[in-house]
Amino acid sequence: MMADEDLFEGLPEQQLPEPESRGAPRLRMPERSQIDTHWVALDDLVAEDHAVRAVWAFVEGLDLSALHDAIKAREGQPGHPPAAPQLMMALWLWATIDGVGSARRLDQLCRDNLVYRWLCGGVSMNYRSLSGFRIAHVAVLDQLLARGVASLVEAGLVSLDVLSQDGLRVRAAAGASSFRRRKRLEELRMAAQDRVARLRAELEADPGSGERARRAAQLRAAGEREARIAAAQQRIQELEAERARREKTNKQDVSKQKEPRASTTDAEARVMKMGDGGFRPAYNMQIVAEPKSQLIVAVDNDTTGSDRGLARPAIEGLQARGYKPSDYLIDGGFTKNDDIEWAHEAGTRLWCPPGQTRHGTDPYAPKRDDSAAVADWRKRMASDDGKTMYRRRAEHECINARGRRMGLQQLTVRGKQKARTVLLWFALAHNMLRSFALRAAAAKASPA
Repeated sequence: MMADEDLFEGLPEQQLPEPESRGAPRLRMPERSQIDTHWVALDDLVAEDHAVRAVWAFVEGLDLSALHDAIKAREGQPGHPPAAPQLMMALWLWATIDGVGSARRLDQLCRDNLVYRWLCGGVSMNYRSLSGFRIAHVAVLDQLLARGVASLVEAGLVSLDVLSQDGLRVRAAAGASSFRRRKRLEELRMAAQDRVARLRAELEADPGSGERARRAAQLRAAGEREARIAAAQQRIQELEAERARREKTNKQDVSKQKEPRASTTDAEARVMKMGDGGFRPAYNMQIVAEPKSQLIVAVDNDTTGSDRGLARPAIEGLQARGYKPSDYLIDGGFTKNDDIEWAHEAGTRLWCPPGQTRHGTDPYAPKRDDSAAVADWRKRMASDDGKTMYRRRAEHECINARGRRMGLQQLTVRGKQKARTVLLWFALAHNMLRSFALRAAAAKASPA
C-alpha cells in the first residue's frame, strides 16, 4: 500500500490567499482654520416656542416708566446710553429661572450662551452694570410684584381669602469664621484704622508715583474693611440690647448663652439653625402666598433665627395693601397666643398647630385662662374640618422647593436689604411662571 505522504505527490503546491490590506479609517475631523460664512439672523437661532420669548413678551408688558425716567442719557445731550431697562429686567428674570445668582456668571452667559445672546440682541454687557441694576431698584420690584398680584386678582384667576406664610432660611455670603466678639472687633478696628492712616500717608507723600492707582485701590479696600468692622460693632450693640430685653422675661435661658458675636463680612447676617440641623450664617426669608395657585403675594426678610411673632407684621403689611385674608395658614414655629388674639379681632383666623406641652397633655384641650380667640383656635384645629384646612399649608412647600432650585441656597450679596432684593427677584420670576400657567389653564377651560 502506498504511504500517505506519497498520495498527493503529483499535485501542485497550493498557496493560501493573502488577506486584503485595510486602508486608513475615514473620519470627519474639525477644520477650524477654514473660512466659513453663515448668513442668519440671531432671531432665527431660537425656536419660536422657546420659553425665553414668553419672558421677553412679559417684560415688554411691564410698566417700567420709573426706570426710564431715571436715565440721564437724553437726545441732544452728552452721555453714554445705558442698556434698556427691559433688557436688564429680562436678563435677571431669565437668570433667576436658570438658577444664576452671580453677575459675573450672567456676564459670561451673555457672551457664550445662545439664549442670553438672543436676549441681549447685540447689546454688550458687563458684570458691574448687571450687579448694580439687580440691587438698585427695590422700590420698582415691590411695585411690580404688587401690580402682578392685583392683575391676577382682577382677572379672577386668584383669590386671596386663604393665604399661607412660611420661612426659608438662606445661607448668607459670610463665613462662620468671620464672627467676632466685642473685644476682638475693637482690636480689628484699631488695626484697620492704622492701616488706612498709613496708606493715606503713603499716597499723599508721593502723589506722582507710578503705583498711585494700586495704592489708591488698597486705601479703598482698607476703608471698606474699616466700615464693615464698624457695622459689626453696631450690630453687637443691637444684639446686646435685644438680650437685655429678653433677660427681663427669661433670665435663666439668657444666662446660659455666650457673648454675642457679629460678622466682619456681613454684619446683619446671623447664625441660624438650618433645615439640615446645622448652624450657619443665614437670613430668614418670609414668603406669603396663596396656597392653591402658589402665587407669592408678599415677601420680607428677617435676621432672627425664629419665626415666632412674624405672622402679625406680615398680616399688617397685607392689610396696608388692601388685602384682608379670612384664613391664614402658618406652621408651629409661628404660634403665639397674642398673634392669635390680634388676628381674631382683625377678622382673620390663624391656622397653626400648638406647641408640645411639657406634661404630655392634649394641646387642644381648653384651658381656664384661654381667651375667646384662643379657645376658638383650639376647637378649630382639633376638628376634622380644621385638619382638612390645615393640610393646604403643605402646598406652600412647593414654593420653597422652587426657591432652592432658582438659587435661594446661598446669597452672593451682603446685607439685609440686598438679600430682600434677591428674594423679590425670585418672587417676580416665580409669579411670572405661575401667571403663564394660570392664564393657560383659564384659556383651556373657557369655551371657544
